[in-house]
Amino acid sequence: MTDFGKVAVLFGGRSAEREVSLKSGAAVLAALQRSGVDAHAFDPAAQDLHGLREHGFERVFIALHGRFGEDGTVQGALELLGIPYTGSGVLASALAMDKWRTKLVWQAAGLPVPDYTLLTQNSDWNAVVQQLGQPLFVKPANEGSSVGISKVKSAADLPAAYAEAARHDTLVIAERYIGGGEYTAAIVAGRALPVIKIEPANEFYDYEAKYLRDDTRYLCPSGLPAAREAEMQRLAQHAFALIGGRGWGRVDFLVDEDGKPYLLEINTSPGMTDHSLVPMAARVAGMSFEQLVLAILEQAHVG
Repeated sequence: MTDFGKVAVLFGGRSAEREVSLKSGAAVLAALQRSGVDAHAFDPAAQDLHGLREHGFERVFIALHGRFGEDGTVQGALELLGIPYTGSGVLASALAMDKWRTKLVWQAAGLPVPDYTLLTQNSDWNAVVQQLGQPLFVKPANEGSSVGISKVKSAADLPAAYAEAARHDTLVIAERYIGGGEYTAAIVAGRALPVIKIEPANEFYDYEAKYLRDDTRYLCPSGLPAAREAEMQRLAQHAFALIGGRGWGRVDFLVDEDGKPYLLEINTSPGMTDHSLVPMAARVAGMSFEQLVLAILEQAHVG
């Protein structure tokens, strides 16, 4: 095994996803320690990042989610400190956190994304429904874990959905409903792992379905024909490369009734809880959780 030196697992933080991050980080920390790595917990909400240098940390595993952890801010701080860290760099992290600007990059490259529009408090709600149909989704552009997302079934419900999303971000997106299924493809060290099909028991794959419920179904193998799964994996790798992703990440898709995939978003610091998708795909690919976290840590980089 590589001698990683003294490793800090960053988790917790100050985002709306703090509770999820605490679970992810605890799982990663335990796995690293079981593997003989000199790993220690480090919560940036409780101690200054300069403590990483003061306490002699040589590498960082980022298990933070959302703002101040997945959006390029902590990556920039680690660049300044000169400490190698897992996952994408400053640009890719910031870009992937912004769903709107990620879509713009993908569209410019000709990749498929669901139709969408930006909302303001002065939007013409009837025109939005006319453009995108119904139901549709309303979401903040810069949150993860489905925080602030609403499924809207009529124009009359749009103002409340906008207000809920706007509590989390000034930039709010309305997005066409694509109803043929939701899938995700993890990428670790340049390799696309087996695709997972997600079947939530409630209205859609929201925060509750992701982290709190036990009746969400995850199908891996996905049930897709081999050629279609391989196409989705290639699309995931292309989309990840376009935003400058590195190390590891997860690309989420929606599929229409004809089986055409549409890119939904990228997670550059995916969940690592007992409900999380990257560990699930890794198991199907023959990787234990310990092997997975070591493979991610092996990719730690600076600059």
